[in-house]
Amino acid sequence: MLTALVLGALIGILLGLLGGGGSILAVPALVYGAGLPLASAVPASLLVVGISSATAALPRVHAGQVRWRIAGVFGAAGAVAAFGGAALNRLLPDQAVLLGFAALMVAAGWRMLAGGDRLGGACALPGGGIDWRSCLPKSIGAGAAVGVLTGLFGVGGGFLIIPALVVGLGLPMAAAVGTSLVIVVVNSIAGFAAHAGDATLDYGVIAAFTLAAVAGSLTAARLARRLDADRLRRWFAYLVFAVAAFVAAQAVLHPGATG
Repeated sequence: MLTALVLGALIGILLGLLGGGGSILAVPALVYGAGLPLASAVPASLLVVGISSATAALPRVHAGQVRWRIAGVFGAAGAVAAFGGAALNRLLPDQAVLLGFAALMVAAGWRMLAGGDRLGGACALPGGGIDWRSCLPKSIGAGAAVGVLTGLFGVGGGFLIIPALVVGLGLPMAAAVGTSLVIVVVNSIAGFAAHAGDATLDYGVIAAFTLAAVAGSLTAARLARRLDADRLRRWFAYLVFAVAAFVAAQAVLHPGATG
């Protein structure tokens, strides 16, 4: 239980400092830190990610930083696709899922090192709206891709959603973050529902992990303005690379250790 509290707080602090990305460490933390089998860690991660994202989204909803139509399109496509990702998860051996997850972590780390996203995009209209006629298929496709990853790996996918909203749809960063959090909540609910009957969940560990993550996130958010966000993101990317290497090594050397 103490391990779950410490790891949950660490991930919450990262979420609070960086505004996203920390949830990608939830599955490795639950598997290798809290000792949950992978079949339990994936839905547990989705529960943690969903609750943490909902908490983070509340002030942004209050501030009017959520584009609800866009969240609806992305969220609906992602929710449906999450069931497909969960079905794929059941078909693959744990070793393949963990190696795929390690590759996804490398992609996430690379995104963090790449820096900020340019504003604008093919879908943005001069007045600030969205050209839905040409970009609705792109939005559905991007939402579905994130949904598959949510169901397959138990991640929120914010590190993929935000670039799609900023670069593709031309949303300002503040609106992209708020809208992304709502989409992550929807995807996490769908992913958890898709995995709900797969494994017995240790709700004590999940509750401790979630409460610690929320507390860490809220505490760290107060410190975020005083710290260098670019430096934090860079060092976090290095941490993600290190964890990805550890996950890949464990999957190769101990393929049956997460069953």
